[in-house]
Amino acid sequence: MNRPQHDPVLLDRVVDLLRPALDREGAAGGPTVLVDATLGLGGHTEAVLARCPLARVVGIDRDPDALALAGARLAPYGDRFTGVHATYDEIPDVVADLGLDRRGRTDGGVDGVLFDLGVSSMQLDVAERGFAYAVDAPLDMRMDGTGRSGGPTAADVLNTYSAAELTRVLRDYGEEKFARKIAGAIVRQRESAPFVTSAALVELLYAEIPAPARRTGGHPAKRTFQALRMEVNDELAVLRRALPAAIEALTVGGRVVVEAYHSLEDRLVKQAFVAVTRSEVPPDLPFVPEGSEPAFRLVTRGAEKADAGEIDANPRAASVRLRAVERTRPSNPRDPWNGKAHR
Repeated sequence: MNRPQHDPVLLDRVVDLLRPALDREGAAGGPTVLVDATLGLGGHTEAVLARCPLARVVGIDRDPDALALAGARLAPYGDRFTGVHATYDEIPDVVADLGLDRRGRTDGGVDGVLFDLGVSSMQLDVAERGFAYAVDAPLDMRMDGTGRSGGPTAADVLNTYSAAELTRVLRDYGEEKFARKIAGAIVRQRESAPFVTSAALVELLYAEIPAPARRTGGHPAKRTFQALRMEVNDELAVLRRALPAAIEALTVGGRVVVEAYHSLEDRLVKQAFVAVTRSEVPPDLPFVPEGSEPAFRLVTRGAEKADAGEIDANPRAASVRLRAVERTRPSNPRDPWNGKAHR
């Protein structure tokens, strides 16, 4: 299996944000632990292992092919890397299975969690996976590999959703201005020939999106393909469960770092981070009672973006929004967010 091209986004900045949590003695004098919740081809993990010698990494990915490629790439690091086949909302189970479920304590838990959201190089660069609109391929888009999940494919969505459901998907997940127009055309076209491969969908999008709109904002199929991928993989629901689970898993001094590429993803990240860093003490109280301080602090000020140099070198960085949060004290039952990860 050839390795697809892989250029990690904001690699140096991500490692810099994680380093304070990883360059220290871990639980019981052991290594610190990073959960790379979106391992992909292992670019961020490789940099962490190379630059943070006290750290081990647990890499999670739903795609067995990506795990195999990353495992081969990271083999020189031996038992400092462990690959796990799972989705990232299964972080609590992964952490528990590895004996790391000591949330909020100063002597255990995990020291970092990294999310690099969206589609990976593995999916984009392997044509038969159906994520790329530049090559005609089966409309699959399941992130765990063609035929493995048993869940609906992108073709299933196109061929079975009502016009209203398609409009919702394209509008909400693709931020497509012509969602209703495209949805109507899809429903009409599938009556004569169901959608099977990407070429037919791309041809329809060129026909339905007005020429002036096609000349701006990148490829006219970009937004529709993004929307279908997010719907097929239920990405927002998985992220909504995963963020509080990752936050709960942290030891004191541990950090969650998230790279998001879609406004809805970034909004969920922002809301999760604000919730755990907000003070619950009434604003008119003259002092903050001991133990009532927020258990977390924001590490980044707002969302950081890639600079022009990185975008020129790696166009996938153009839409990235980077945020990070750090646990500052153990949790206690009074914390308003505590225990919400699995609800």
